[in-house]
Amino acid sequence: MRRSIPILVLLTTVFWPRADAIGIHGASIDPADQASSSEPLAIIVNRSNSLDSLSFSELREVFLGSRNYWSNGRRITLVMREPGEPERKTILSDVCGMNEIQFKTHFLRGLYTGEILVSPKTLATPTGVREFVFNVPGAIGYVRMGDVDSSVKILRIDELLPDEKGYKLHVQLRTTK
Repeated sequence: MRRSIPILVLLTTVFWPRADAIGIHGASIDPADQASSSEPLAIIVNRSNSLDSLSFSELREVFLGSRNYWSNGRRITLVMREPGEPERKTILSDVCGMNEIQFKTHFLRGLYTGEILVSPKTLATPTGVREFVFNVPGAIGYVRMGDVDSSVKILRIDELLPDEKGYKLHVQLRTTK
């Protein structure tokens, strides 16, 4: 009997339907019926920040914690969405060139060695990110373009705004046909 339990667990995990392939009522959704689209991801800062633009390599330095201060001497406060969110996955893969485990390891190592001063602030919602950036003058974060309002400033990345052709940061969305 003891041997059958691990086998049952293994079989259940292998053959259990994946959560992303189940519809609202439990019916399977054919992957061919799903279309992929994208929405620009805006890099936002507090409106009092004098910075208007960052190069992609500077953005990478900020999100990896190797750049700790803005040019005016104010400490950078990095704001991230929670692990698993599509926006965070975009930042980790496209900006940092890492997955979640590599990113966490990078910050733990940097905090331990003193190369990184502070770990990122993690928030659950785009509204939370936007409000945090609004309230903290040195903050930088990211939200989908549709979540931006006038309370924050959008930075140009490589001289491009999110709605301009050639902008590099886009969140991949899955929509059902």
